Amino acid sequence: MSSTDREMEAPAAAPSYDNEEVTQHVVLNEKAMDAEFDKENQVTPDGDEPTLAEKTSLRHVAENLPISAWLVAVVELCERFTYYGMSGLFQNYIQRPRDGSQGRGALGMDHQGATGLTTFFQFWCYVTPIIGAIIADQYLGKYKTIVVFCMVYMVGLLVLVCTSIPTALEHGSGLGGFIVAILIIGLGTGGIKSNVAPLIADQYKRKKMAISTTNKGERVVIDPSLTIQRIYMIFYGCINIGSLSLLATPYMELYIDFWPAFLLCLCMFMVGTLVIILGRKYYVVRPPQGSIITDAFRALWIMIKNRNMDAPKPSWQNEHNGASAVTWDDHFIDELKRALVACRVFAFYPIYWVVYGQFSSNFVTQAGQMNGHGIPNDLMQNFDPISIIIFIPILETCVYPVMRRMRIPFRPITRISLGFVVASLAMMYAAIVQHLIYSAGPCYGNPLCDASKVDGTAYGNNVHIAIQTPAYVFIGFSEIFASVSGLEYAYTKAPPSMKSFVQSMYLLTNAFGSAIAEALTPAAFDPAIMWMFTGLACASFLCGIIFYITFRHLNAKEDDMNALDADDDMPEAPADSRRQSKE
Repeated sequence: MSSTDREMEAPAAAPSYDNEEVTQHVVLNEKAMDAEFDKENQVTPDGDEPTLAEKTSLRHVAENLPISAWLVAVVELCERFTYYGMSGLFQNYIQRPRDGSQGRGALGMDHQGATGLTTFFQFWCYVTPIIGAIIADQYLGKYKTIVVFCMVYMVGLLVLVCTSIPTALEHGSGLGGFIVAILIIGLGTGGIKSNVAPLIADQYKRKKMAISTTNKGERVVIDPSLTIQRIYMIFYGCINIGSLSLLATPYMELYIDFWPAFLLCLCMFMVGTLVIILGRKYYVVRPPQGSIITDAFRALWIMIKNRNMDAPKPSWQNEHNGASAVTWDDHFIDELKRALVACRVFAFYPIYWVVYGQFSSNFVTQAGQMNGHGIPNDLMQNFDPISIIIFIPILETCVYPVMRRMRIPFRPITRISLGFVVASLAMMYAAIVQHLIYSAGPCYGNPLCDASKVDGTAYGNNVHIAIQTPAYVFIGFSEIFASVSGLEYAYTKAPPSMKSFVQSMYLLTNAFGSAIAEALTPAAFDPAIMWMFTGLACASFLCGIIFYITFRHLNAKEDDMNALDADDDMPEAPADSRRQSKE
């Protein structure tokens, strides 16, 4: 019998007292006995919030994903299939000429021109999420914003397909059409990316820890933070399943042409758009919150002007100014301060994204400088998502549960710093591979020279292309720790009304990384690129160490920050039922 049940029965069993003090003494004594009973027997009904002792002693577990979360994951899978399937071909499409002297190409802008344009595309794709976030949080909501930007994305894909047809290339529309296409596609993908990641986590409605009993009779604590971690692990797994489009599109490029590969991407994206539209009745949708972004910037200005993080609070305003003219409450400022903590954590990410961006640009060029043995140089990128698809189930089903059973915490800050360190190993390995290329004939330090040409086509130095594989594996492994944890941190530390905006701030760090990579473009030539890889390895390693030293104290505050909005989070309901209730 629970303490609540005993308290309900107590009045019936207890005698009536005329003396009020005696009555109070008896009631207090019964409550003390109940508290002692619960303390000794650790009794908490299933579904109730655990006590502090239960949180410490019981194993923490994650819940399964709702069907609506899986639907959002499918949408992201289709979008990433499209994004990677087409952008993975951009380096060859831009760098190589149409005459086939260096393999199939289109625009003939050489290495630096190709790296510059592909890096700009990455930069643009991670600036535009701010636009999508503002539209979602203030005007349309996440779901409607995703649908609108899907249409924009499809227009850009259509331009890319049409301008990559041989006839269009022959009439000089290739470069202009490509630039227009990447601008429109970048706007579309930005509007989707800032909203799809928080939308999938919105599908999970539990905000507080709860007691549950497993099929084996073990009492456990359902931990929402672990479920959010699982959601983003699965979400990231779907992203990388989608990116396996690079198993197909490079061969379509090699044996047919670029435009059929781009057309395949367009068709797959249409599938994802249909899923998001036809599955609308299943989604949990948060309505937009009006002027929430402008309120946040107003509050930040008050903080800066007064040099006090609490200055925007109405309570502070009343105490110091005698009146408050603000439209928010104290809790909103506490949420905003938590979001600022996340933004401070994100400040280190640009260096990581510089490293990550190498796998779709300079790594592709490096692969082309080796003996491919019939393997397209842009096919090697697939070892990044393949490694992620292999490692995520191992970590989620084996490593993480074992660590939790052994009470070994593996908090986001620790995971992120480890991701930086593993990324540095990828760059160091890439530098070693580049050295091996320069040490091999027939061209040595000048890959793809005339001495390597056979029937007019230049081939790489005598180093097998497969030797590049560990570099992609290291990049993939680092993503599981750095990128997945970043998505998780952006969602859990954002105020409920600013999920998309904080997610866009996280994505913006990728744009800063692309800007740094753009500045490094002049070093993307032989033999300087080997030293660029070495420098990035050192930078990523040092950032990982400094990051951990700077933010490790946040690991201890993780549960408190995650629980901040548990009591005040808005109720969630499927879109259709909310619409009916409003009607």
